Amino acid sequence: MAAPVLILDETDSTNAEARRRAEAGEGGPLWITARRQTAGRGRRGRKWESESGNLASSLLLLTRKSPAEAAQLTFAASLAVADLLDRYVPPALVTIKWPNDVLLDGRKTSGILIESGPAPAFGMTAGGLWLAVGIGVNLSQTPGDTERPATCIAEHLSQGVVAAPSVDEAAKALAETFGVWLDRWMTFGFQPILDAWIARTPGLYGPCTARLTRETLTGTADGVEADGSLRLKLPDGSLRVISAGDVFFGEAA
Repeated sequence: MAAPVLILDETDSTNAEARRRAEAGEGGPLWITARRQTAGRGRRGRKWESESGNLASSLLLLTRKSPAEAAQLTFAASLAVADLLDRYVPPALVTIKWPNDVLLDGRKTSGILIESGPAPAFGMTAGGLWLAVGIGVNLSQTPGDTERPATCIAEHLSQGVVAAPSVDEAAKALAETFGVWLDRWMTFGFQPILDAWIARTPGLYGPCTARLTRETLTGTADGVEADGSLRLKLPDGSLRVISAGDVFFGEAA
């Protein structure tokens, strides 16, 4: 079921706005969308360019699940973005790169950042965790000066689709597609999410380079663990399990 969508003309960061609301006692579920975002962030503190006409949206919700389980929503988020793209571009062009980069014709078109914290407790109610599922999607503009090749929906429209969606339209569509995966996760657990994610993620078996915080590893990807962590076989035959990092597959490795 789709959560309500709140659309703001401008904010610093939709994730920051979700955090402020959570710390003030709001629990959602609520999508917070900004037509303009002045201080968007990506993974590892990188700046996320928020061009006018592109989507910047965060889902605020509370959960009783552990932080490790809550992290599974990054996979649900990438599937929701992929489903959103399928509505406007040829689905054959849409893929996911581990762990949550959604690619359009091999180029990045989305950024996903999940943040969390202890939710305030009021009265006899235990707080649990608040989550901010931040999602940016390039709709009509391709940001310049990006670390990796990027693109936008407007450059790859399906036949019969005359234009990329507006921010308002995309925000409502994302709320719908994410709602489907959230319901499946809450009802059936992580495995159906992981199975669907694997089906959209090429390169999980083949040459791979992983850039971690303190080292760079090169070897052969050997699928994923039950929690979605990447298995990497090194040249000496040892196995490393990678839960976070910048990963390059195939020729890019």
